Amino acid sequence: MKEKSTLKRAINNKPVEILHDRERKKEMNTLEFEMSKKYRKLRPSEKKVADYLLAYKGDVNKLTITGLAEAAGVSQPTIIRFTKAMGLDGFKELKWMMLQEALKNKGSSQDLNPLNHFNISEEDELIQIPSKVIAITMKSMQDTLKSISVPAYTEAVSAIVRARNVFVFGVENSKSTVNDLVTKLLYLGIHCISYDDCYLQSICASHLTAEDVAIGISYSGYSKDTIDVMKIAKKSGATTIALTNCEDSAINQFAQIVLSINQEQYMYGDAIFSRTSQIVMVDMIYSGILVSDYKKYTKKMDLSSQVISERAYPLDEDKCRKSTFIKG
Repeated sequence: MKEKSTLKRAINNKPVEILHDRERKKEMNTLEFEMSKKYRKLRPSEKKVADYLLAYKGDVNKLTITGLAEAAGVSQPTIIRFTKAMGLDGFKELKWMMLQEALKNKGSSQDLNPLNHFNISEEDELIQIPSKVIAITMKSMQDTLKSISVPAYTEAVSAIVRARNVFVFGVENSKSTVNDLVTKLLYLGIHCISYDDCYLQSICASHLTAEDVAIGISYSGYSKDTIDVMKIAKKSGATTIALTNCEDSAINQFAQIVLSINQEQYMYGDAIFSRTSQIVMVDMIYSGILVSDYKKYTKKMDLSSQVISERAYPLDEDKCRKSTFIKG
């Protein structure tokens, strides 16, 4: 039986008793992370609450259930359902967690705090760039977590594991993501191929079968070369997976599985931050395959590491005694 304890915290100068499970609290991430992780499963009205809280910059002490309901445009019972969806006991525990996170953020460095305005413009000063880049990256990761469809993600991992061959297609800025995915899959012993030449991509796609998987990576979802090759791959009978920004992109009509990474674009920053979201999705796929059969794929990784280690210079054990060898 799980141990329970009662903690007293002062909110608005009033003692509030919060009954919680210690083990659950140890496992719980930050409230912001929990909201992003569970966002897709929330009801539309509950998403309004999450959207409001994720953007909330006001004084947490002044936040009331009535005020929150009015500001988010929902009913008070919706607020209670939202707290339950977050795994909390009610509004008081929600407010307590917000206060704890506010205290942590207050004690962090003020030099690189994320800014409210993310677009980079000619009016920006050089000293503002680090904080803006970090802020956009953080928001991009948060939006990616909110956009992911867990069923589509698990289906994609299963399809790749079952495939005879995996072919990855992409052009221009997405090529860095293509190369990263191919490299990671090869390390796991999965036969994976990509071509830089668009003609060769089309020829390759025309020879695919139902035993193969074709992955098209396009941030905008409107790259003509990638869409055309995915159309050919689907016609050939291959399982097609699209890794793109929006759920309604043009490339999705030729994909059986769609991995949507984000829903927002950042002007000139698209080329930078599209790669960030794409690489994170690649890491999710890689990690998902790894845990699908941990013993099998760790053996494959060990074999790959042995091959790579032979291509590296010997380490100076005296200087690197406390270091860990990192591939690449």
